[in-house]
Amino acid sequence: MGKVGAGGGFQARLSALLAGAGLLVLCVPGVFGGGSCCPPPHPSSAPRSASTPRGFSHQGPPGRAPATPLPLVVRPLFSVAPGDRALSLERARGTGASVAVAARSGRRRRSGADQEKAERGEGASRSPRGVLRDGGQQEPGTRERDPDKATSFRMEELRLTSTTFALTGDSAHNQAMVHWSGHNSSVILILTKLYDYNLGSITESSLWRSTDYGTTYEKLNDKVGLKTILSYLYVCPTNKRKIMLLTDPEIESSLLISSDEGATYQKYRLNFYIQSLLFHPKQEDWILAYSQDQKLYSSAEFGRRWQLIQEGVVPNRFYWSVMGSNKEPDLVHLEARTVDGHSHYLTCRMQNCTEANRNQPFPGYIDPDSLIVQDHYVFVQLTSGGRPHYYVSYRRNAFAQMKLPKYALPKDMHVISTDENQVFAAVQEWNQNDTYNLYISDTRGVYFTLALENVQSSRGPEGNIMIDLYEVAGIKGMFLANKKIDNQVKTFITYNKGRDWRLLQAPDTDLRGDPVHCLLPYCSLHLHLKVSENPYTSGIIASKDTAPSIIVASGNIGSELSDTDISMFVSSDAGNTWRQIFEEEHSVLYLDQGGVLVAMKHTSLPIRHLWLSFDEGRSWSKYSFTSIPLFVDGVLGEPGEETLIMTVFGHFSHRSEWQLVKVDYKSIFDRRCAEEDYRPWQLHSQGEACIMGAKRIYKKRKSERKCMQGKYAGAMESEPCVCTEADFDCDYGYERHSNGQCLPAFWFNPSSLSKDCSLGQSYLNSTGYRKVVSNNCTDGVREQYTAKPQKCPGKAPRGLRIVTADGKLTAEQGHNVTLMVQLEEGDVQRTLIQVDFGDGIAVSYVNLSSTEDGIKHVYQNVGIFRVTVQVDNSLGSDSAVLYLHVTCPLEHVHLSLPFVTTKNKEVNATAVLWPSQVGTLTYVWWYGNNTEPLITLEGSISFRFTSEGMNTITVQVSAGNAILQDTKTIAVYEEFRSLRLSFSPNLDDYNPDIPEWRRDIGRVIKKSLVEATGVPGQHILVAVLPGLPTTAELFVLPYQDPAGENKRSADDLEQISELLIHKLNQNSVHFELKPGVRVFVHAAHLTAAPLVDLTPTHSGSAMLMLLSVVFVGLAVFVIYKFKRKIPGINVYAQMQNEKEQEMISPVSHSESRPNVPQTELRRPGQLIDEKVESQLIGE
Repeated sequence: MGKVGAGGGFQARLSALLAGAGLLVLCVPGVFGGGSCCPPPHPSSAPRSASTPRGFSHQGPPGRAPATPLPLVVRPLFSVAPGDRALSLERARGTGASVAVAARSGRRRRSGADQEKAERGEGASRSPRGVLRDGGQQEPGTRERDPDKATSFRMEELRLTSTTFALTGDSAHNQAMVHWSGHNSSVILILTKLYDYNLGSITESSLWRSTDYGTTYEKLNDKVGLKTILSYLYVCPTNKRKIMLLTDPEIESSLLISSDEGATYQKYRLNFYIQSLLFHPKQEDWILAYSQDQKLYSSAEFGRRWQLIQEGVVPNRFYWSVMGSNKEPDLVHLEARTVDGHSHYLTCRMQNCTEANRNQPFPGYIDPDSLIVQDHYVFVQLTSGGRPHYYVSYRRNAFAQMKLPKYALPKDMHVISTDENQVFAAVQEWNQNDTYNLYISDTRGVYFTLALENVQSSRGPEGNIMIDLYEVAGIKGMFLANKKIDNQVKTFITYNKGRDWRLLQAPDTDLRGDPVHCLLPYCSLHLHLKVSENPYTSGIIASKDTAPSIIVASGNIGSELSDTDISMFVSSDAGNTWRQIFEEEHSVLYLDQGGVLVAMKHTSLPIRHLWLSFDEGRSWSKYSFTSIPLFVDGVLGEPGEETLIMTVFGHFSHRSEWQLVKVDYKSIFDRRCAEEDYRPWQLHSQGEACIMGAKRIYKKRKSERKCMQGKYAGAMESEPCVCTEADFDCDYGYERHSNGQCLPAFWFNPSSLSKDCSLGQSYLNSTGYRKVVSNNCTDGVREQYTAKPQKCPGKAPRGLRIVTADGKLTAEQGHNVTLMVQLEEGDVQRTLIQVDFGDGIAVSYVNLSSTEDGIKHVYQNVGIFRVTVQVDNSLGSDSAVLYLHVTCPLEHVHLSLPFVTTKNKEVNATAVLWPSQVGTLTYVWWYGNNTEPLITLEGSISFRFTSEGMNTITVQVSAGNAILQDTKTIAVYEEFRSLRLSFSPNLDDYNPDIPEWRRDIGRVIKKSLVEATGVPGQHILVAVLPGLPTTAELFVLPYQDPAGENKRSADDLEQISELLIHKLNQNSVHFELKPGVRVFVHAAHLTAAPLVDLTPTHSGSAMLMLLSVVFVGLAVFVIYKFKRKIPGINVYAQMQNEKEQEMISPVSHSESRPNVPQTELRRPGQLIDEKVESQLIGE
């Protein structure tokens, strides 16, 4: 399960963030930087990855702070609870141009002349086109057609109560993070920063504090340290008086903590760099901190002391316990990586997370970056056989595999919502690329049914998937979605959690009252559902819990959704009808619990006006909020439901400081509303009053009353409805047909029973329908459509399968393998199960229930084992077979072959493995100039070379997912000579018998031979052999200069061989191993006695030995003269039309090869040797 974002998100959370949370992050790039999004002001500059486009995404728990403070992107995954972090601003500065809003607003820059005019206030107050009321003058070119249906605009300029404060000295700062405490608090904190795009770091910062709702601010740099550079601002979500500031880790790693809403601070040093924080949803002092080196820390003292919980934690995959599902409030859920790169799901207590106290709720490994803990659900993903499989745990019970329709074959899944004990998921199926299907689950989150097909998706600013789905705030079960039909994107609405969808009816008239000719289904209203990170950007949609009937969104009328010709629309009856309110994009905010709408135009020009509507968008009045036009960077509303104070952030020009305009709307109200100021309004869907099984009546303020709503807003009466077929959706395995009936899908067998069903028990037999979760209807057809308990009939076993728990066909020698027995039908309580593991061990079980956790077994040997399982009951039997490959890891491959060979001689190459038994292997051989490899199942091959030269042989050994290889070089000549060498015994005392030592000694011996004989080094090859006593093979090779001349003949090789023998017998070949240790090299077939005694005195035995040597030398001379063959020198030449085995050594193995056990030859140290590890050349 990868990272996720649910597209337009859930507006209930967004409204709290933008309008009522008291948090703001503004970021406008410009000439300082160049990208379309803010640089991360957090200690970690690495952006959070959505890297695993696979799998699960989710809408994270309350209290999570994103890893990097990019502009506020309200992602249903890792949603930010109000108050736990500040929102950010960033503005652009530059000569002649200034971008007014946020990073991704896409507004065009203006010329310098236009800017000068704008700064003088000219051209900055162009009004929306529409019907003008109350003495206003109609704009030229507009016609009034139907005043009752047109949106009216009062052009008379009214003045709002406002004050302006400049953050003096911060004119260069291009980022700001703002926190408004709320809850009747007048405190506002602002952290401004200068982010250097070239350095990629923060170079300056200032901290400001207001105690009068933003009228004035005090600079607090002296209280946090004049040289301290602050990078991040956190606020405790459960106690907003507690503030935490992070310093820039490039300067110092510290925390500054305040418990009095930022009035005073205490500084605490850190020994790690914080990348993100997660506050506990209930305990205000409990915090989890994630470091840049992937360690997770906990604090029970609001950051004053920290304790390490776990290393190797996956970013953003750690969670606090959920009340109601976890008994321990300090329990931490996390995904951790092992040293070999695997991930597993762990839980432990925050202050006692030792190895002994950790639990692993999901057995085995999970896919990396896939753990989600949300509400009562835990989700993980496990890929096997190339397919992802998704598992869910409800209320921390055992994990169950999530069941989608059989042939959905998902390649990507995003958990969008887990509200109301139900999972809403977006699934990209095997045949989809840019769309997703929406599925909705039962209460346990196991069985999913289709809600809507082909919902549009896109990539978010951080690469995360955004689904075009929007949950309307304040109305349970109401969603908007953009569906792709024949390459056209259209907006649909549902009032019953996806059971029924319909297109949006376009307004009857346009902004001026002219009739709109738009006939369903060919033409309808389409809305942009992507919620922006900033309230002052395009594509916004907004709704509010306390104003459940009002939806404001940007969109267009036509056959499909368009990115051009965008207008603003409002619905005051929960999406049944719509009105056009602006022909250009505006940001709309809710004041007074939705009783007043505030609209600010999207423009790159400076503005000083905004529009207010007291009658749900039917008419608008123009108000000025500043006397000087302002480039607006962001807007922050007072936290809470009433929201009567708003702060506008911006700047007058590219040279000015941040300007904070406090706008107080209290003066526009005459009084507080009384009971008589309200009227009832009934929620409905195209006239149908029963929504989600109930009739709901809301209280709405009368449009002509200009009073402050107070506590009466949002009051509601509810009455249950009688159940009808519309209150039921199709059950799992059933599909709705054109006649409205839910019938079994072709792949579903309705008669299949639950595997837990046993004779004498009962099960719920589905009618093909299930009640929509959270539907409150009663009586009616409820009994008819509800699943009925039924006695379990006895059935013979059928559909038996045996698989491994991870879905693989391999297991590792000496490790547990878990086998799962699955049965489609049969009496699970009265079924005898017999399992034969194929290695001489078998077990029996009296019922299937005893195997639910899997059957564990350890194989002691490698090989392919035939695992059989048979189940029997009184009505029949069934059997299944699994062929399991048991392997052990292949650690090393060594290629053994001769150093030198002759033309047309058969050469044997063998791959020597460590360990020698690893299971089924595939060998891939590359040799000579062949462009295609030879693939075998055997570890040795034979081949011939038909021409002289150097040839490279490579073998690759494939063992499971691992591929190892070794490469050797072999020389091919028409003829060569070889001689076995021995050494004085003192060499054995220093022989560690490892390949590196043998290679080094071989080079020393060759150098000694060259110095003693004067033979060019190109004619000599020395290979020291493994084992004791130390021996070596000397090869005398022909040599031809690069020009192709002066090639040595056979006589030349014999002369070189005679010279070498002579020098070896004269003890002329020796080398110094270390100071005081001299080693002599001998011909192995001759006596080791020296020809000349080197001792100071001579004895009779020495003289006798000397005469013996002379005699032997004379015999050698005679043999050479008459036989032309030197004993001990092997002659190798090309033999035509004769099949000879390759000569391995001067004599047979048993006669001359050191007696080294086979196990010793395969020690890991020896197997990494190069040429000297191969077989000896000879016969």
